[in-house]
Amino acid sequence: MRGATRARWAVCALSAVLAAATAGCGGGGSGGSGVVRASWGDPQNQLEPANTNEVQGGKVLAMIFRGLKRYDPRSGAAENMLADKIETSDQQNFTVTLKDGWTFSNGEKVTSKSFVDAWNYAALVDNKQKNASFFEYVDGYDKVHPSGGRATAKTLSGLAVKDDKTFTVRLRTKFSTWPDTLGYAAYAPLPRAFFDDHVNWLKKPVGNGPYTIDSYAKGSAMKLTRWDGYPGDDKARNTGVELRVYTDNNTAYTDLQAGNLDLVDDIPSAQLKNVKADLGDRYINQPAGIIQTLVFPMYDPNWSKNGMEKVRRGLSMAINREQITDQIYQKTRTPATDWTSPALGDQGGYKAGLCGDACTFDSAAAKKLIQDGGGLPGGRITLTSNVDTGSHRVWMDAVCNSINTALGNDKACIVNPVGTFADFRNQITEQRLSNPFRSGWQMDYPLIQNFLQPLYYTNASSNYGKFSDPQFDKLVDEANADGSQSAANAKFHDAERILAREMPAIPLWYQNGSAGYSERVSDVTLNPFSVPVYEQIKVG
Repeated sequence: MRGATRARWAVCALSAVLAAATAGCGGGGSGGSGVVRASWGDPQNQLEPANTNEVQGGKVLAMIFRGLKRYDPRSGAAENMLADKIETSDQQNFTVTLKDGWTFSNGEKVTSKSFVDAWNYAALVDNKQKNASFFEYVDGYDKVHPSGGRATAKTLSGLAVKDDKTFTVRLRTKFSTWPDTLGYAAYAPLPRAFFDDHVNWLKKPVGNGPYTIDSYAKGSAMKLTRWDGYPGDDKARNTGVELRVYTDNNTAYTDLQAGNLDLVDDIPSAQLKNVKADLGDRYINQPAGIIQTLVFPMYDPNWSKNGMEKVRRGLSMAINREQITDQIYQKTRTPATDWTSPALGDQGGYKAGLCGDACTFDSAAAKKLIQDGGGLPGGRITLTSNVDTGSHRVWMDAVCNSINTALGNDKACIVNPVGTFADFRNQITEQRLSNPFRSGWQMDYPLIQNFLQPLYYTNASSNYGKFSDPQFDKLVDEANADGSQSAANAKFHDAERILAREMPAIPLWYQNGSAGYSERVSDVTLNPFSVPVYEQIKVG
């Protein structure tokens, strides 16, 4: 979902009347009955799989789509879903064979063409899909999505339909772990209705997952219903899910306590001292593949000119991560020592400490580095984030206080709060920010590559700071092509050392997944991406 702001946001409480009206509502069909009432936030864009790279939209895509792979809700391991097998002899040419029996909820059969058409649409520059760069390794991407000018081809030359159950993929270079990326929503298949009647499909997306969308009112709620014809083995165990939009996670938490809501997956920082006493074993706190950072706008000459790497490193050293995570987050965050996540484990590529001294609080060294680099642009920095959820205002104030104390200047750092996530995202994508801004990254798949390439590779999909370094790009390319996972991870670690030197983004902390749920529901879990596994939840 991956994008640059993959934390949870939520938007305006519904009334208790609506809550009472939906409590216990159910339906027929197999499995359990009852609708799960969960907090949510409006997604930035309409729900095209290749144009959604933030968590709120990603939650819905995970309910209405299934792809070639799916990540195990407990371990995060990539497992075959619609793929019967994905074969290669050279790590560059792949043959994908589909399982029988899969259809979209409108009855249309899922075929190899459903994937190939969807991927061609996602990659074509004319369609302006945010996740287009996930297809850059497929041969022909440079023709359908050139860095400048118009496309000279409409389809990827590396994709070919062989029959209804088989298609082939030719990559432009070796990419040994490419099959493990295919659980990401951007690779989902699409029905003909998406192409034949795009406008109406966007109003009510049709997928092939355990749920179908009934309705969506922006700023209010989205209602999803269990699809009883779903052929997968992960059928919904409830009748449906109502995603309610909140502007304040404190209000959502209050509604949970009052019994007007069943699930909140963004516990307010102010409630962390009380949540265990309030909810007991209905409180979930577990490691997740999430990191919070501050991104520098490298597209702004004030931040990208020579010498500013010292200023960027100095600002990182001016932040007392340990104090902030202890006092504000009650150990539900861990100070970051690199740009990935411990949730990856050794096999996924995590290696602690790659940030080195630059992620260690040292006020004297911070002040000297900033002075040696020429000082803060204009004498002051402004930190920007949405503040509608995630307790972001609280930690931004704390970060600014830490920087101001380290520099001995109470006006060196100030906060620019943005009221809604959508407005914040628009300011980022339109490059309207001239100072550091918050970026919360939630992994799309459990590989170190996913924390580095989408965020820091030149012109990558979520490289909103526009950092570019040829050696970093070279190391990522070499790592992707390496057939040995351990050797590939070593190259990724070298790429991280470049980030430590240049500091295009300041690692702040690794984030746990936290959630609370009502007595009305059971079997509530979070996956390694910190997203509720909605289809497993039982009501009543």
